[in-house]
Amino acid sequence: MPSQRLSCVTLSMVSLLCLPTLSGKELKRPRILGIDSVQIYVTDVAAETNFFRTMEIKEACSIEKELYAQAHYSMTGWCEWLPENSFLLDALQAIRVSQMPQPAPKDLLKMITFSTNDIPELRRYLVARGIIPSKRRKPDMAFTVVDPEGHVIGFREVNELPSYQSPLVPLHIIHAGFIVRDRPAMEHFYKDILGFRPYWHGGMKDDETTWVSLQVPDGTDWLEFMLYDPTGKDKHFLGVMNHIALGVTDIHAAQEQLRKNGAPLTEEPKIGRDGKWQLNLYDPDETRIEFMEFTPVQKPCCSEFTAPHPKP
Repeated sequence: MPSQRLSCVTLSMVSLLCLPTLSGKELKRPRILGIDSVQIYVTDVAAETNFFRTMEIKEACSIEKELYAQAHYSMTGWCEWLPENSFLLDALQAIRVSQMPQPAPKDLLKMITFSTNDIPELRRYLVARGIIPSKRRKPDMAFTVVDPEGHVIGFREVNELPSYQSPLVPLHIIHAGFIVRDRPAMEHFYKDILGFRPYWHGGMKDDETTWVSLQVPDGTDWLEFMLYDPTGKDKHFLGVMNHIALGVTDIHAAQEQLRKNGAPLTEEPKIGRDGKWQLNLYDPDETRIEFMEFTPVQKPCCSEFTAPHPKP
């Protein structure tokens, strides 16, 4: 049996947490399955609610009975412990909104949470590598860590990912992106420690890289590094960079439905540098919500895809 050692992290000026762990080589990272939720700051929750309704994304508790009646959830009462202002996309994914603090932060992407199959073991794994997790919250024992550039990253345990999506909310968060300045430090954290794997990288020119996509190690959702210096940039620029992407099978059908629903469309669909159709919307605070087809329709620029594409 491998020998144990104590791994200690300082929790406050007067408390020290020491946990028995195996050595870094002996600990195995639990699975990280996909994006669980993305939380953003908004100035007006009611306006944001109306914005999501144009995308047919509903408040979590308003559809609890519908999901239960259609056998898409095995229990009722789950909305009681969800954070306030949660909007469900499928049985396991959500967008959450929080009231804007004062003074307002430049980055309105508050937190990205990933799903894992083993919260206690993931905590032990991270502590063994010098990463200090937050206290676990009840009832799902979720916790957060802070990456090298200060982004809050959460983890929540799920036993398995379902093979269905609710027909009430047929969307899926396929990726979320934020501004990154120190690519080596961030890649060390996400690739070397968490096990994320390269998916694609590119830029506006064929010989430059300004976007780096890293997939979760045990799924097809990804995190997108937007390699820009945010110094002096305005609110719109920051909202474009710090974004959420929703997968759809047909971008033009999605555009037509959004138009019928009264969504604030200001752009037309276009094929991105990665060869995928995309369509951008902006919420009342100018955070970009990107609709993107799951697979490319033409060869991408700059690099080939190196991992599987998400599926509907």
